[in-house]
Amino acid sequence: MGLAIVLGIVVLLAIFVVSNYNGLVRLREMVRNAMGQISAQIESRWDAVSNLIEATKQYSSHEAEVLRDITASRSGINKDSSAREVEQDDAKFDSVMRQINVVAEAYPDLKASEVYTNTMNSVNKYEENVRMSRMVYNDTVTKLNSKIQMFPTNIIASMFGFTKEEYFKSSSEKANMPSWS
Repeated sequence: MGLAIVLGIVVLLAIFVVSNYNGLVRLREMVRNAMGQISAQIESRWDAVSNLIEATKQYSSHEAEVLRDITASRSGINKDSSAREVEQDDAKFDSVMRQINVVAEAYPDLKASEVYTNTMNSVNKYEENVRMSRMVYNDTVTKLNSKIQMFPTNIIASMFGFTKEEYFKSSSEKANMPSWS
């Protein structure tokens, strides 16, 4: 009888550990998936900027070359990237967009061109998608971080090396949607 009780407790404990571990893995994968979504949107946004650079080349080959160099140095954001790496990539993107705006102001024909207008609309769409993806990411990180800190799951989390993830932080520049056009 005593052996059955001990065996029952061990089985219940094993079920508890496995269940909590699997829940933490699921949440961690949701965070990675959310970062993967951000990565896809950022890649699309950079592709749109590459089209702008090609349009800029017709007006100012020097500016297009500088912009191409900046875009070549961007980091490859993927599902394993951190919020800090994405924010660094955003800073490079903002720099490119400021330079494109300077060129567009200097060449009104560029700013009036259909390619420029359509591409800027695409950039704005992808920028909104990145913003929404960041919100989903932060929501998912909240779920994981909460679970990691709650008793008794925090014991399982520390046993298996689960750690809290970083949030995207709001900045004054990112508080409102930027307007590139």
